[in-house]
Amino acid sequence: MTTPETFADLQIHPAVLQAVTDVGYETPSPIQAATIPALMAGSDVVGLAQTGTGKTAAFAIPILSRIDTDNRQTQALVLAPTRELALQVAEAFSRYGAHLKVNVLPIYGGSSYVPQLAGLKRGAQVVVGTPGRVIDHLDKGSLDLSHLDYLVLDEADEMLQMGFAEDVERILADTPEYKQVALFSATMPPAIKKITAKYLHDPVEVTVKSKTQTAENITQRYFQVSYPRKMDALTRLLEVEEGDAMIVFVRTKQATEEVAEKLRARGFAAAAINGDIPQAVRERTISQLKDGTIDILVATDVAARGLDVERISHVVNFDIPHDPESYVHRIGRTGRAGRSGTALLFVTPRERHLLASIERVTRQKLVEGQLPSVEDVNAQRVEKFRDSITDALNAPGFDTFRQLVESYERDNDVPMADIAAALAVLSRDGAEFLMTEPPPEKKRERPDRPERERPARKVRDDLATYRIAVGKRHKVLPGAIVGAIANEGGLHRSDFGHIDIKVDHSLVELPARLPKEAWKKLENTRIQGILIDLKLERGGRSKSDKFDKGDKSERSGKFKPSGGKPFRPKQ
Repeated sequence: MTTPETFADLQIHPAVLQAVTDVGYETPSPIQAATIPALMAGSDVVGLAQTGTGKTAAFAIPILSRIDTDNRQTQALVLAPTRELALQVAEAFSRYGAHLKVNVLPIYGGSSYVPQLAGLKRGAQVVVGTPGRVIDHLDKGSLDLSHLDYLVLDEADEMLQMGFAEDVERILADTPEYKQVALFSATMPPAIKKITAKYLHDPVEVTVKSKTQTAENITQRYFQVSYPRKMDALTRLLEVEEGDAMIVFVRTKQATEEVAEKLRARGFAAAAINGDIPQAVRERTISQLKDGTIDILVATDVAARGLDVERISHVVNFDIPHDPESYVHRIGRTGRAGRSGTALLFVTPRERHLLASIERVTRQKLVEGQLPSVEDVNAQRVEKFRDSITDALNAPGFDTFRQLVESYERDNDVPMADIAAALAVLSRDGAEFLMTEPPPEKKRERPDRPERERPARKVRDDLATYRIAVGKRHKVLPGAIVGAIANEGGLHRSDFGHIDIKVDHSLVELPARLPKEAWKKLENTRIQGILIDLKLERGGRSKSDKFDKGDKSERSGKFKPSGGKPFRPKQ
C-alpha cells in the first residue's frame, strides 16, 4: 500500500477535506497516513503515539467523514482523561466539521450540567467527555449510547494512571457490541493490553514516534531559581533581554492572572489568556499582542494552542512542563518562518529531573544561564533613561516646557540640573529608580538526626493538607482520588502532593491557595459514591509560595523592543 501524499488521497468526505484545507493542512502526518485509511475501512485501531503527532485529526477526520449528519443521536464518543484535552478534542472536531451539519458537545466535570443537558437534549452526534462526567450522564439517563458507532479512547494510559480504569470499563459495557473502536496511548502497559484484547476486534496497530527535535534557530537557556524568586528572575530578564514580544507559560489558569498582574504592576504591558477567558476576549488579546498594544502574554498550554504571532521573539517556561512534548510545543511559538527565537526555562532545584527528561527526549543539552545582576539591571535603566531624554528633545511640546523651566529657573534661582532631576523624580511617582538586592532566602536549619533515620519527605511550600471523607474502608485508591479531584476541580496532576489514606478518611496535599471556583466545583464531588466533603485539615496549612508583590520599586516599563529602541515607561 502506497503512503498517501495529500489528504485528498485519503478518500475523506469532501466537506471535511475542505475544512482540512481551510486550516492549512496539506500532507498527513505519519499517524494520520496510517490511521485514517484503516478507520475509513471500518477497522479497529490501536495507536501508539505521543502528544503532538497529530493523533486527534487521525481519528476525528474519518469519524466526521462517515458520520450520519441527518441522525441526531450520539454516534461517536471520545473519552479523554482531562477537561483540557476534552475541550481541545471537541474544538478539533468542530474545526474539521466546519462544513458539516454536526453537533459536537464536550462534557466534563467542574462545569454546570445545564448547558450539557441542553446540548444532549438537542442532539449531539459527537460527544467528547471525561469518564466521570460521562458516567454521571449515563446514570441520569441524559446520555444514550445505544446507537453508538464510534468509540475513541484518547490517552488511554493517562486515564488509567488517573484511576479511571473502572469508569472506562463501565462505559465500554454500556456501548453496543458492534462498534468501531480506536485506542490511542503513549505506552502499552498490561491494563491497556487487557482492554484492547477484550473490546477491540482484530485491530490495526499503528506505532509512530514523535519528532521531538527543537528548531536550530531557537536559542535555549535554563535558569535554576527557587519558586519564590521566579518573578524577580523574570523581571530581571525582561529588563536586560532585547526582544519584541513574549509568551510566558505557566501551569494553571490562576497563575496566568497572578503573573500577568505582577508584570503589569512592574510596568510591563502584559495580559493573560486561559481556558476560562471568553473567546471574544481571547481574540482581542491576541490582536493586541499582534499590533504591539501588549508585549507579554501569560498563558497555559491549552490556551496557547494554535497561537501563531510573528513578533513573538521569546518564550519563557515560568513553570517547567512535566511532559517534554509540551516543552517542544511551547518553544515552537517562537522562531517561526526562519526567524531566530529565544527560549528560557525556570527550573527549581527539585525539578532537575524534569530538565534531564527534556534534554533526553529533545536530544539537546540546554545551557545554564546566569540571571542579570542588580548592576546589570541598573545599567540598563540608566541607559534607557538617557535614551528617553534624547528622544524627548525632539518631542512635540518641547519648546513650551523649555520656556516654563527657564521661567522657573529665573524666578527661583535654581540650577537647571536640579530642575531636571526634580522633574525626573516627579515622573517616577514615588517609585525607586534603581533596583536593590532582595534579602537572602532563609535556609531552614535541619537538626541532626540518627544515622538510620529515614530522610523526611520533601515538603512543597505551595501546598496545604486537606481532608476528604473517604478512606481504606471505602476501598479507595490514590489514583481515584487524583482523578476525581483533578477533573471535577479543574486541577492538574502536578497540583497534588502527598496522599495519605486513613481508615475512614484521607489527607491530600493540594494548592494552599485553592481557587474559590475549585472549592465550589468540589462541593458535590463523590468518590466510590461517597461525598468527599473537602475540608482544610486543622494545622495542615503550609506556607504558600506566593508570587512577589508587585511594588513600585521595580516598575520599569515595556519589554525592550528589538533593534534596541529606547525604553518608554507606561504612562
